[in-house]
Amino acid sequence: MFVDDTIVAIATPIGKGGIGIVRVSGPKAKVCASKIIGTVPKNRYAEYVPFKDFDNNIIDRGIVLYFEGPNSFTGEDVIEFQAHGGPVVLDILMKEILKIHGIRIAEPGEFSKRAFLNNKLDLAQAEAIADLINSNTEQAARFAINSIEGKFSKLINKIVDDLVNIRAFIEASIDFSDEHDIDFLSEGKILEKIKLLKDEIYKIKDQARNGSTIQEGIKLVILGKPNAGKSSLLNQFCGKDTAIVTSIAGTTRDILKESIQIDGIPIHIVDTAGLRETKNKIEKIGIEKAWNEVNNSNIIILMIDGTVSSYDNIEFYNDVIERLPEKIPLTIAINKIDKKNHNYTSNIDMFRSIAENNQSQRTINVLSVSAKNGIGLDDLKATIKDSVKFTASTEGNFIARRRHLDAIDKACIHIDESIVQLEEFSACELVAEELKMAQESLNLITGKFTSDDLLGKIFSSFCIGK
Repeated sequence: MFVDDTIVAIATPIGKGGIGIVRVSGPKAKVCASKIIGTVPKNRYAEYVPFKDFDNNIIDRGIVLYFEGPNSFTGEDVIEFQAHGGPVVLDILMKEILKIHGIRIAEPGEFSKRAFLNNKLDLAQAEAIADLINSNTEQAARFAINSIEGKFSKLINKIVDDLVNIRAFIEASIDFSDEHDIDFLSEGKILEKIKLLKDEIYKIKDQARNGSTIQEGIKLVILGKPNAGKSSLLNQFCGKDTAIVTSIAGTTRDILKESIQIDGIPIHIVDTAGLRETKNKIEKIGIEKAWNEVNNSNIIILMIDGTVSSYDNIEFYNDVIERLPEKIPLTIAINKIDKKNHNYTSNIDMFRSIAENNQSQRTINVLSVSAKNGIGLDDLKATIKDSVKFTASTEGNFIARRRHLDAIDKACIHIDESIVQLEEFSACELVAEELKMAQESLNLITGKFTSDDLLGKIFSSFCIGK
């Protein structure tokens, strides 16, 4: 891609620091160097020089680096001025550079966008750069590095290549249907290849889900009646008194949110108002907010006061469980094991019976805990990890975003449908079309097939100067 404008931005965070970098990319990069340091520096050599304004006054002294295109991050000529990291110094330097005709301030993510458009990296790798910068855990950073190195892209590209090859076989069979030597379909070779491909893409899907969990975190919503121990559990998870805990029912009337980590997984915990019938307007609003949070959650914990018989409220609990989205794993935590009485065992039996007789696709776990003393907390954390099918190993794992998962999901649907069309109807044309749509879905991940709107949305979330 050729562009006739040159971009500039401060590539280091706002504030004071030892070093501040101003990055320039585009056809006017060498002109910029000549104006600021009086010459074009040698390619890929660091030089310590004075930076001057247009009146030949010294702004600062620092390091200048020149990367000649196409062997640069963006694929264009790139100049980097490494000055002292004071905001005023960098601002003066920026103002002088912007006096040069044809140079403008870069948009968010525009350097990475140009690298993508110049085939220096694909879209998944470009996104991983932003993910690496925004990593909140060591594991997230390692996953992002794997994606930048192309591990995710290589897996997707292999699937795409296999799809292309299978489509070629099918289309050859359609075009030369009268030639018996090219009747691949009747021999079952194509079906076998598609099924093997299906196994591969479902493995990638599991890895991508892992990567998405590391990147975006898990939203965990705690539900329950007033005084069930929801706020105590939040405090136990956080290791501090985030929520007010009293013996007065209905203490929490609004949404409380905290973020923690469990073995490198970001967990966004939401403590909610107690579920019950009430005439209090404020409490009603809190309960309504609780249900809104449920619909956007990844895991739900239903807290039960184990010391109070739940048989009188079985209809209430059945209604609550029925109202929960089936796709979201549910853990029922029977609380106050430290105060265990005659009701405790019957509560466990009742909720285990509900879990065993569950007719939906919902996953239900039943655990005993003490939110006050932390008893059973390790088992609860293990259940949370298991519920999202997270694998802690970083080897071979990569960072992934929600859009990547959506693209893989669509590809899986089309591949599954191609098998149905082949096995049940021998509809060659429809098989080929399903595989084509699967290929197009996967190409959205690496950017081989994408739109300007999607690119704008992706790169606009990047920081300035990256």
